[in-house]
Amino acid sequence: MYIDWVKKMKLIRVKDYEELSKKASNILASQIILKPNSVIGLATGSTPVGMYRALVQLYKNGDLDFNDIKTFNLDEYYELNSANPQSYHYYMNENLFKHVNIKERNINIPNGMRKDIIEECDRYEKKIEACGGIDLQVLGIGRNGHVGFNEPDIKFEARTHIVELDHDTIEANSRFFESYEVVPKQAISMGIKTIMHARKILLLANGMEKAEAIYCTIKGKITPEVPASVLQLHPDVTIIIEEKAALMI
Repeated sequence: MYIDWVKKMKLIRVKDYEELSKKASNILASQIILKPNSVIGLATGSTPVGMYRALVQLYKNGDLDFNDIKTFNLDEYYELNSANPQSYHYYMNENLFKHVNIKERNINIPNGMRKDIIEECDRYEKKIEACGGIDLQVLGIGRNGHVGFNEPDIKFEARTHIVELDHDTIEANSRFFESYEVVPKQAISMGIKTIMHARKILLLANGMEKAEAIYCTIKGKITPEVPASVLQLHPDVTIIIEEKAALMI
């Protein structure tokens, strides 16, 4: 493991995905232990799976208590039922929620099935504010530099909103579906402004396909064309990357 500071960011380089998952779970566990009623922002996708697995094990060992924790997920596909195995509701239940003692009323994920989707976005945003904001937000990163489902060129001032997914994002997510054609083309996502209001941010990246996005995030100019680049302006960001994702740093 190698720890460096780039601008305001704390950069932790690790040798492999297993170490990445362990370091990430330790950071989340520390947050939960130090503030048992924390509000945690959660991410989905393949990168955080190992982190969730490690958190579940810490809970089973008696080292973590989720009883007073509140969670807000970054995003959910539009018009995908929560019972669908590809929904993020399903993902979170399978990978974390059903294995720990979190209260169902404290779990928050956007409802992509609401008829009035603008109202749903507004409701979600207001609930985050009512809980006092997010203490620690976990992020992954897309090949095109997106965080949540905030695609390139989405304005930094956006709050929770409906998003048209880019071709790169649809293609990357198609591995979870039967084909490219059935991947949802829209999603509800926390906006960049919502993410940037989190008190702490933890960004995870692994795999060679993320190397350019990580380079642009850390060392590139701040631009909506690379949504994650705005993290350079946040006062408390930790980035954990394994060696392949760090090839260009």
